[in-house]
Amino acid sequence: MLYCVGDVHGFTGQLDRALQLIEADGGVDSPIVFLGDYVDRGPDAKDTIQTLIDGQTAGRPWTCLIGNHDLMFWRFVTRGITQDAHIASGKGWLHHRLGGNTTLASYIGAEDLRAATGLDGFAIDGLDPTPAGALNALQELAQKAVPQKHLDWIAEQPRYFETHEHLFVHAGLRVGVPLAEQTEDDLTWIRGGWIDSDADHGTMVVHGHTALEFPQHHGNRINLDAGAGYGRTLVPAVLDAGKWFTLDEKGRTALTPNG
Repeated sequence: MLYCVGDVHGFTGQLDRALQLIEADGGVDSPIVFLGDYVDRGPDAKDTIQTLIDGQTAGRPWTCLIGNHDLMFWRFVTRGITQDAHIASGKGWLHHRLGGNTTLASYIGAEDLRAATGLDGFAIDGLDPTPAGALNALQELAQKAVPQKHLDWIAEQPRYFETHEHLFVHAGLRVGVPLAEQTEDDLTWIRGGWIDSDADHGTMVVHGHTALEFPQHHGNRINLDAGAGYGRTLVPAVLDAGKWFTLDEKGRTALTPNG
């Protein structure tokens, strides 16, 4: 058996529930693939990353892929970058819709955030566009507050994982392009040309990134982003004997193509 968890987005309570459901179904040492986007929008990015690090350190067979939000967090702390060309709206990472503000608030105290931005509501409202002075001050605070271990962990985790005749990625693939030629941007950002494709990818692709109301099996791919980043419930899933199931407190429910 193999378990999989979609985008957590800083909701540690949702992650804890998912882990409890998996433990009840398969045991504490069940192998799990996490599909990335551990930070942004939710209030507990720091605790979410620490939970995953602690699990791996304890020897749990956890594979943690990296998503675009994790990379945006890493790039801000290490390089001061808030913009990304993949965001069509032009919004920056510190806009409340992207959620970088909540990630910083999970590491940095309210008083320091207020001093850097002049805002009482930064953790809720964000600050985008961000004046250069505030941007520099926030990056400096982040570099002091974010453990280097968290940054190194993001840099070191895989961008895809292959097992059980499945390919696990955060976002998806450029259709028709060999895996070896897929870029990090493809694997962590792609939507156009991917989510509307019914092509046979030669393997079942399991991904997150594009939020749904509930996980969906599309026949050639499975999307497990159930929208936890938008206040919906994180839904873990399990692959058992070639069949997929979602998990909740009542047990398993079959996840079938377009079912």
